Amino acid sequence: MERSPVTSRRGRRTRQALGAAVAVVAAGALSVTGLVSTAQAADVNVAKNAGFESGLANWTCSGGSGATVSSPVHGGTSALKATPAGQDNAQCTQTVAVKPNSTYALSSWVQGGYAYLGVSGTGTTDVSTWTPGSTSWSQLSTSFRTGANTTSVTVYTHGWYGQSAYFVDDLSVSGPDGGGGTDPGPTIPAAPAGLAVGTTTASSVSLSWNAVSGATGYTVYKDGAKVTTTTGNSATVTGLTANTAYQFTVTATNAAGESVKSGSVSGRTAVGGGTDPGVPSTSVPKHAVTGYWQNFNNGATVQKLSDVPANYDIIAVSFADATSTPGAVTFNLDSAGLNGYTVDQFKADIKAKQAAGKNVIISVGGEKGSVSVNSDASATNFANSVYSLIQEYGFNGVDIDLENGVNSTYMTKALRSLSQKAGSGLVITMAPQTIDMQSTAGEYFKTALGIKDILTVVNMQYYNSGSMLGCDGKVYSQGSVDFLTALACIQLEGGLAPSQVGLGVPASTSGAGSGYVAPSVVNAALDCLAKGTGCGSFKPSKTYPGVRGAMTWSTNWDAKSGNAWSNAVGPHVHGLP
Repeated sequence: MERSPVTSRRGRRTRQALGAAVAVVAAGALSVTGLVSTAQAADVNVAKNAGFESGLANWTCSGGSGATVSSPVHGGTSALKATPAGQDNAQCTQTVAVKPNSTYALSSWVQGGYAYLGVSGTGTTDVSTWTPGSTSWSQLSTSFRTGANTTSVTVYTHGWYGQSAYFVDDLSVSGPDGGGGTDPGPTIPAAPAGLAVGTTTASSVSLSWNAVSGATGYTVYKDGAKVTTTTGNSATVTGLTANTAYQFTVTATNAAGESVKSGSVSGRTAVGGGTDPGVPSTSVPKHAVTGYWQNFNNGATVQKLSDVPANYDIIAVSFADATSTPGAVTFNLDSAGLNGYTVDQFKADIKAKQAAGKNVIISVGGEKGSVSVNSDASATNFANSVYSLIQEYGFNGVDIDLENGVNSTYMTKALRSLSQKAGSGLVITMAPQTIDMQSTAGEYFKTALGIKDILTVVNMQYYNSGSMLGCDGKVYSQGSVDFLTALACIQLEGGLAPSQVGLGVPASTSGAGSGYVAPSVVNAALDCLAKGTGCGSFKPSKTYPGVRGAMTWSTNWDAKSGNAWSNAVGPHVHGLP
């Protein structure tokens, strides 16, 4: 969120309509894709390190564009991430041994941006196939036949210029052994380390552990009995009794078998729901309006919290300040800039808003925020310091508006730790920029999905962003119904519940450098998502009646315009089905 009026954010990537042209050009590549044959029983995968479990061994990536990552993965514990940059399309290649006059089935699983899979040097017709990108794993498949004198071919993957990173996993070149053999079969994996208890409720305990090399799945045991399995390195055990201690262990599995059990940890369920009686328990309505309240004077109307209209259900106090301790934050009321508004008045106004059924939360970040949570220590500092602010001021929760980016691993840990301290009534909101929610592989999106069970709403900022891809792969310009609905669709289809998706827009033309839309456009977009009416050229494949609502920057800019935004959008949100 911006602290200064009518200024644009620092430089950001934008996707222009060129993306559509790229799709047309790339479509020509499909003319060489062929018939996918079924491999024979004696066939082997002649590609080496096909699951990238050994880093980039056997692979060469152009311009240092490739790296292995532990998330997302399709199988095992690693996958390839390759990032196009400038004139480099992030091509990664491997030369594999093949037999002449033989047919091979070529396939791989891909995710993220534009991804191509192909083979050259076949001695016959080289082939390739591609996808314009997806937020989940999808399989690319084709086949090729070698020539009479062909003993090796080059298998490749690449992305597309100016597009986001793509991921590849579990590649296969299946056919007769060309003399190079194949990867050895799996061995039984080691026992998982780092088993830890996360969020607990009266009936569930969340667990996490370190990923194990070579593992394709994990089995969780409660008091020695198997309770659940998962392919990831976390799980939530449900159906438990309140205020009861349990012992948990976990094993790693693959085709070779199951590891020995990890060391055990003890987890105790909460008492009657686990809420802290010291934390206000005001609940967020089914359809809610969020407004950011400015703790500074930048030309908008100076307000006390008591001045914020009743149409706002969540009031995000902007902003908490970073301290010299990594990850820790504090809050300093700008009494001088707010016409002598005192801390005691501020605290009393929080209680009054809560008595009226409203939620007042502390926002961390903003345009100039510099809070960084990138280690276990900083995650602990963040959780402890935010909880201290909750206790001191009576905030209902926290908003994450870190425009300098987030580290999903440690922000997830921080928010789960905070949730354990504050209880199940904690309100957690997020305000990522549009680029942050283009793919589930992004750190903001991964954080949202990582705390989905405790997340209240993501109010993405649909402004100051330029053109972006919608969930249908088309490019949309900001300031339209299509921009709001097609980008919201990415979140709705990417794993967030409708109740966790809100539309973040400026309250007036002074509230942001670009992307302002009239309240009528916001209402039309909400109707399109919730009821299938009022849509532009983009219409979602289904409706989302539970969509949470809308957010604005800010209540102060809204007041400067006579509260025109909240007077129009507030009643409409509250009237959604």
